[in-house]
Amino acid sequence: MGHDTRSLDRADATATLAMTLDALEAAGTRVPYRVCGTAAALLQGVPLPAGDIDILLADRDDLRAFAAALSSFPCPHAASWMPASAQFFTRYVVNGVEVELSTVERQTDSDALECVGAGPWRHHVLIACGSHQVPAVRLELRLATELLRDRPDRSDPLIAHLGAHGFDRALLGRAMDACRIPGHRRRPVLERLARPAAGG
Repeated sequence: MGHDTRSLDRADATATLAMTLDALEAAGTRVPYRVCGTAAALLQGVPLPAGDIDILLADRDDLRAFAAALSSFPCPHAASWMPASAQFFTRYVVNGVEVELSTVERQTDSDALECVGAGPWRHHVLIACGSHQVPAVRLELRLATELLRDRPDRSDPLIAHLGAHGFDRALLGRAMDACRIPGHRRRPVLERLARPAAGG
């Protein structure tokens, strides 16, 4: 989902989500959603560069309802089907930040993928953004995505954060299984996570 355009900090992401959800509330729209992508990690305190905010919706009707609530904001990408990524997708600009709404319409038996199947709906944490409690996908799922993409500049801060703050080893294992991370790449991750946190 999305592409980085400018680097956000946690305050930017929090303020933008608060503004987005204020608009949703003002419209009387209530649909389930999850914040995914790098912004989900940023909201949870992981120092990562994020260029946009990715919001996952369960289906196209929910996406259209969410999008309607944002109709007063610029919309550089109207809602449309993207077959290459199996997404129904739209983009708005809120508070100068790109907010991307998407479904991901692929099937999986796993409950541990970040944006596909039951994973994001079962495994999330609530983060305060203004008056709102925002459901952000758990970092174990995000880490598996970054390991799949082989982006150590993103996975290393996630590993450090999980090592310092704790993690669900079984969930991470299922997430790495779902992303088909081979043993020779997952072993160093689990070894790093097993080490005592610095200063601990």
